[in-house]
Amino acid sequence: MDKLFIISQKHQQQTNAITEGMALATMLELKPEIMSYCYESLSGDAYYNPRIAAVVRAEVLAEDSASVKQQLSDLNASNTLFTNIWCKNLCEHACEYVTADKYAMMVKSIHETANFLPMDWQLTRHTKVPLMLLSNNPLNRAESILMAVDLGSDNTSKRALNRTVIAQAQRLATATGFDLHLGYVIRLPKILRDMDLVNSRTLVKEAYQRYQLEIEQLGLDKDHVHIMAGTADLCLFELSCRLKAQYLVMGARQKQGILGLVLGNTAESILTRIRSNVLVVPQRTEA
Repeated sequence: MDKLFIISQKHQQQTNAITEGMALATMLELKPEIMSYCYESLSGDAYYNPRIAAVVRAEVLAEDSASVKQQLSDLNASNTLFTNIWCKNLCEHACEYVTADKYAMMVKSIHETANFLPMDWQLTRHTKVPLMLLSNNPLNRAESILMAVDLGSDNTSKRALNRTVIAQAQRLATATGFDLHLGYVIRLPKILRDMDLVNSRTLVKEAYQRYQLEIEQLGLDKDHVHIMAGTADLCLFELSCRLKAQYLVMGARQKQGILGLVLGNTAESILTRIRSNVLVVPQRTEA
């Protein structure tokens, strides 16, 4: 598992996954491997005539291959393993192909879309390895790493996921030299805050005291530990902006079955607004 799987698409977003992925591979001392996905919806003669369709497909793949090879040449990385394929379902292929025994991480630019269950949400639900989603609107002069840890959980699987999140964040911090921060959100519905039924300041103060030992074991400075009360996705978004976090590292418990299709989680919600690169650390759970 010493390889980094870089997903490239024919229509790149603002952030170039190849350029950023290659830089990340160098920092983490991983061997980069690029898979470029191509697909076009055909119409007219190209749709009804298999021969024409094959010609169109070959032209699209050839154009994509030339583009990726040029990018690698510009990066002085022409020897990087690269494959391009015609694939309609990127998520399904990537999640089957990228297994934990071969790859340490998967990298992809965030895909902006208004459609229900966009591609990146599907990837967070099914990836078997940590998934780095590159922001298309990165913060200027980003200089820190934020890890989201659920200090208040007594659930065995969640605590195991916490440890994995911490390990991934520490590895990034070591590779980049950036300051590492911890964020913990005490989930408090807005209606309770608005009605003053709960004193959020008291909750936060008590949490700092309750988890003091766990925090000390991480070896973080006190001003690098941030406990908040509110909605998890909004609190983490605001904190990441305030800290100018280049990376937000968080866990995702992957719901399966029918519930997995309709219920989201914090990792999915935060993708709609985040300006940091998000490293989603998976842990598969039952529905």
